[in-house]
Amino acid sequence: MSTTLPLRGLYAISNGPRADLLAACAAALRGGAVLLQYRDKTGDRVRRAAEARALAALCREFGVPLVVNDDVALAADVGAGVHLGEHDADIATARQRLGAAAIIGASCYDSLERARDAAAAGADYLAFGAFQPSPTKPHARRATPELLRAARTLGRPLVAIGGITVDNAAAVIAAGADLVAVVSGVFGAADVEGAARRYADLFTK
Repeated sequence: MSTTLPLRGLYAISNGPRADLLAACAAALRGGAVLLQYRDKTGDRVRRAAEARALAALCREFGVPLVVNDDVALAADVGAGVHLGEHDADIATARQRLGAAAIIGASCYDSLERARDAAAAGADYLAFGAFQPSPTKPHARRATPELLRAARTLGRPLVAIGGITVDNAAAVIAAGADLVAVVSGVFGAADVEGAARRYADLFTK
């Protein structure tokens, strides 16, 4: 499994729990996802540990980094990176636990100030959103393309998340998003691989 943050492309975020999680993630990777996040908000530690280990092995096969949502301990157990929100562990604590090579991302929502703080603390990427109404987080704060343009000065890869579709992704990419993070647009599709490929193709035009 790579620990190098991709420069551009589709950041696929799983929508578990689901019985076909491994197959769906494999399809997203075949479709061209360059970064995969394991996101499962349930308290089933045994299942989550087993799934994270399986996804870590899958990502090694594809040479794609795996990031675990919110759970530094689980990320450490499977050798993955971690994505941190505002109520999760701080970046310094995560870095100490995971090591210098681990990918640590930070949710910055609609705040350039939070992004500055996260960059200064050593975050490897900065995620902003939601940019559109999001079925995953319907009450999420809203970000704008102008925020991405302002964040370019921070010198970190930028991620756009929240309601990103193939049809509206061009605007955030043009504004400076290096990666588009997608949950339902990929994992809610009947053809996960095809959906992922349509997002991935946006970065080859």
